[in-house]
Amino acid sequence: VTKDLGLQLPALPHHGVRVLSEGRTQYFALHGQTGHLVTAERIDREQLCRLVEKCVLRCEVIVEGEM
Repeated sequence: VTKDLGLQLPALPHHGVRVLSEGRTQYFALHGQTGHLVTAERIDREQLCRLVEKCVLRCEVIVEGEM
């Protein structure tokens, strides 16, 4: 994420970068030492999608302030 945004790792907190998932469970997070997008919770496809053939989890990366 840091590479895609063109930011250096120490700059993430200053830009208020955070990851939001749909629903109450936050499945994704930013790794504090690498800036990589990682899973924050166990993802159980059978529980989330049950009978749906195409299972998609969406998340948003929010960046506050100027870039």
